[in-house]
Amino acid sequence: MTKHTGAWSGTVAKKSRAAFDGSNLYRRLAVRLDDGTTIDVEVGRALWRELEVGDRLVQDEGGAPRRGQSSTA
Repeated sequence: MTKHTGAWSGTVAKKSRAAFDGSNLYRRLAVRLDDGTTIDVEVGRALWRELEVGDRLVQDEGGAPRRGQSSTA
């Protein structure tokens, strides 16, 4: 999976988790960016549990993904 280190913001389109290697559980989000493209982002357990499909997610340059402000707020 490609690391997305630049700044971006978007909406959670899909949540998934899997144990690809049989022992470690990986949590991923499909995020539809504001420009319409979709990226896959690996996140930690706490953030994965906090987010639902439709929630905003943002990442600052060089930072980690975090919950963002709703576009209606």
